[in-house]
Amino acid sequence: MSAHSPKTLKPRKIPSQSRSRVTLDAIFEATIQVLLKQGMAGLTTTAVAERAGVSVGTMYQYFPNKRSLVYALNKRFLTMLAEKVEDTCTFMEGRPVADAADALIDTYWSVKTERMELTQALYRSVVELDNDTLLREFAARVDKATTEMFRAAPDLSTDGIERVNLFLTTVIYGTVRNAFERGIGLEDISGLKSDLKVMCRAYLASVGK
Repeated sequence: MSAHSPKTLKPRKIPSQSRSRVTLDAIFEATIQVLLKQGMAGLTTTAVAERAGVSVGTMYQYFPNKRSLVYALNKRFLTMLAEKVEDTCTFMEGRPVADAADALIDTYWSVKTERMELTQALYRSVVELDNDTLLREFAARVDKATTEMFRAAPDLSTDGIERVNLFLTTVIYGTVRNAFERGIGLEDISGLKSDLKVMCRAYLASVGK
């Protein structure tokens, strides 16, 4: 967890041993299950502890309250998403810019749709959290990776790369969030992804002229 995270949302301790990490994994998975079944309003540390098969005392060794638990779950998810984006950007460096944009869309969409109900639950849960720092850290991390990927594209001028990156990432991330907040089905999401690729390619063709 970042040193800049709100104090009330910081975990009490970070696991260093494999057994502790297994316990924490079980707590996070239990949190997901309770969140999906009962929503943020019905989420309690007691319910999570019972689902994870640990004592409430063990829960409190890591998280002082349910908000800190949900914050850590969001942090975990965003870290995994950032790593996936970074891996894609590294792999696509030096490729044509439209292909790089397609790969970014595929990666972001894949992570978000792997467990669609979880993504929807996490979007709803952050309403109650002071997560501005968390989102800024995520944005800074992925912006660095995507900007470097687009800068390395052989068919795109390096002039205005930051503007191109801002447009593409805003459109991609915003489209995905809107799709989940509207609760549209998987078939419509698939069509939306295809249309998003077409739009991004058209934009890149215009800025490349």
